[in-house]
Amino acid sequence: MSESSSTPWPTSGSRLNDEENTSDLTKGLDLAFDGAEDILRAWRRGMRPDPDLTVSEWADAHRKLSSRASAEPGQYRTARTPYLRAIMDALSPGHPAQRISFMKAAQVGATEAGNNWIGFVIHHAPGPMLAVLPTVEMAKRTSRGRIDPLIEDSPALKERVQPARSRYAGNSMLSKEFPGGILVLTGANSATGLRSMPARYVFLDEVDAYPASADEEGDPVSLAEARTTTFAHRRKVFMVSTPTIRGLSRIEREFEASDQRRYFVPCPHCGHMQWLQFERLRWAKGKPETAAYACEGCDAPIAEHHKTQMLERGEWRATATSSDPNAIGFHLSALYSPIGWKSWEQIARDWLAAQGSDEMLRAARNTLLGETWVESGDAPEWQRLADRREAYTAQVPMGGLFLTAGADVQKDRIEVDVWAWGRGLESWLVDHIVLPSGPGDPVCWQALTALLGQTWAHENGAVMPLAKLAIDTGYETSAVYAWARAQGISQVAPVKGLEGFNRATPVSGPTFVDATVNGRKLKRGARLWTVATATFKAETYRYLRIERPSEPEAPIPAGTIHLPDWADSEWLKQLVAEQLVTIRDRRGYARQEWQKMRERNEALDTRIYARAAAWILGADRFDERMWRQLEKQAGVETAVKALGTEPEKPTEPQAGRIATPRRRGWKISTPKYME
Repeated sequence: MSESSSTPWPTSGSRLNDEENTSDLTKGLDLAFDGAEDILRAWRRGMRPDPDLTVSEWADAHRKLSSRASAEPGQYRTARTPYLRAIMDALSPGHPAQRISFMKAAQVGATEAGNNWIGFVIHHAPGPMLAVLPTVEMAKRTSRGRIDPLIEDSPALKERVQPARSRYAGNSMLSKEFPGGILVLTGANSATGLRSMPARYVFLDEVDAYPASADEEGDPVSLAEARTTTFAHRRKVFMVSTPTIRGLSRIEREFEASDQRRYFVPCPHCGHMQWLQFERLRWAKGKPETAAYACEGCDAPIAEHHKTQMLERGEWRATATSSDPNAIGFHLSALYSPIGWKSWEQIARDWLAAQGSDEMLRAARNTLLGETWVESGDAPEWQRLADRREAYTAQVPMGGLFLTAGADVQKDRIEVDVWAWGRGLESWLVDHIVLPSGPGDPVCWQALTALLGQTWAHENGAVMPLAKLAIDTGYETSAVYAWARAQGISQVAPVKGLEGFNRATPVSGPTFVDATVNGRKLKRGARLWTVATATFKAETYRYLRIERPSEPEAPIPAGTIHLPDWADSEWLKQLVAEQLVTIRDRRGYARQEWQKMRERNEALDTRIYARAAAWILGADRFDERMWRQLEKQAGVETAVKALGTEPEKPTEPQAGRIATPRRRGWKISTPKYME
C-alpha cells in the first residue's frame, strides 16, 4: 500500500480547521501545480458534515434584530419566546423531521423564527433555499423589509452575502448568493419562480394566503415541494400560516396530518401541565381588564404576570400520531404571546368587539386563537325567503344608489338579474330578465346590448342605468368575449368563476386573454376578471340569514338582501340551490366545496356576478365621501330633508378624483383608481 493511500482521514465528527485537513490529505502527494492546495481545501470543506449546532443556538449567538424590522431591536434571545426553541431546532440539520408545520395566531414570533433559519442556512448549513410568499410583490417587500436588515445587522451574514450592486448579479432583490448556496424569494402566484431551481430548504410563509393555483399550473405548495425531491432525507420544508377556513386551510391540513404538538405549561399554583385554551380565559362581565386563566387542574385563576415563568417551564407534547413519520406540527394561540406583546386583556377586548359580526369573529378566531373558521353553508329555506318578500313603491327603492347586473349564458337563453346597492352593501333585486334563443342567435346579443341602455325608475324620481354588467364566460366563451369587446370595458366585465375562498381579493384582474373575433385570433384580445365564487356564495347566504329588526324605525343591518313580491318560487329555489359540504380525498384531507342541491341555480349565479360587478366598481372600498356623492346624485338627500331630518353637509369631492359619465339624466361616479 502506498503512503498516500494509508494517510489517515479525519472522522465525520472532526473539528480540524481547513489547514490541518488539507495537510492530512496532502501528505506524501506531489502537488505540482499552483492552486492545488486551494482546491483540496475547498473539497474538504464540502465534505465536512453539517455543524453540530441548532438554529436557536445560532440565533442567540449571531442574530441581531434591526430597528427597521423589529419592535425589540438588539440581540435576539430565544428566551423571550421559549416556545419557538423546539420549532427552530427541528429545522436544524441534525433533527430527523423533514416537514415542519406551524399553525399559529398573529404576534407569536413565527416570522422571526423563519428568518433565523434563513440566517443559519447562510452561515452554517449552506445549500439552495427557496422562500415563498403569497405574491411576488410580498416577496419583494419581505426582501427589503426583513431579509436585507437580517443580513446587514448580523456581521456573520454580512461577510457572506455580497452587497447589492448593479455589477454583481449574485445579490438582487429576489436572489441572495452566499458561499455554498443561494436564497431565492418568490411568490406563490408565480409558477416560474416556484420551478426555478432544486432546493434543499423550502420556507413556505402564510400558505393559507396562497392562490389556489400558480398561473393555472397547479397547487403552489406542491410545486414548491417538488423542488426538494433530489435532496431526499436531507430536505427541510417549513410551512407557517395563520389559518383561515375549515376544510380549505392548507396549514390546518398539514397540522392535522402531523403529530399535532401543543405547548404545555405548568400552573403556578398546583403545577398541573396543560395547553392554554381560550375557553378557560375568563373575565367579569364587561370588564376585560379582569381577564385571568382558570387552571384546568385546580380551577384557580392564573394572573398574566405568571406567564413568563410558565413559558420558561413549558414543553411541546404530541397529541396525535402522525400519518407521515417525517412530519411534525405545532399549534400556538395568542394566549402564549410574551408579556408586552398581546395581553390577555387585549385578547378579551378584541373578542368582545367582534361579537355580532361574522367577519370580525372569523378574524378573531384566525388571528387570536390560531384556529380555522367554520363557514356555514346552510341555505335558508326558500319558503322563509318567500314570506319576507316586499312590495317596492318603485323599481328601485330609496336606499339603492347604483345598479349592477349579472348575466348567466345558457344554451338556449341568457338570464340577467339586476341588483341595486346601497350603504353597507344592502341590496335589492330590481329586475329579472330572460333573453331567449341563446348565444347562437345575434338577436339575443342585440337584446343584451339594448339592456345596457335601459333605465330603471328610482323611488325619488330619478332614472338609473346599469353601472356595470358582469357576464359569465364559462359557456360560449368566444361569443362572450366578442360581445364584451364590442361594448367596451366601461360598462361590461367578462368574468370567470374560480372555486375556492379568497376573502382578501375575491375578484382579481383584469388579465388579458386571447379572444376569437370573426374567426380571427386576437392576442390579449379581452380583459377577464376572475371571481372566487365560494366567497360570494357564503356571503350571500350569510346576508340572507340576517334577521330583520322588529321595531319599524330600527336601522336595517348592513348586507340585508331585499326581495320583491314578484320573485316567484322557482327563482327563490334557484337562489338557495347550493350547499357548502365537506368532503375528504383519498389521503383523508378535508376540503369544502359548494354542491348543487337541485339542477337549476341561475339566480344564485347571476347574484354572484352582480356582486362581483359591485366589487369591480369599488363598492367594498367606497369611503364616506363617495357614498354621499352617490346619495346626492340619486336625490336621496333631498328626500331626507323633506322628512325633516337635515343630513350632515357632504364634503365636496376633490377635483380630478371622480369621473362622472352621464346617461339619460343619471350620473354614475366611479373613482379613477378603479377604472
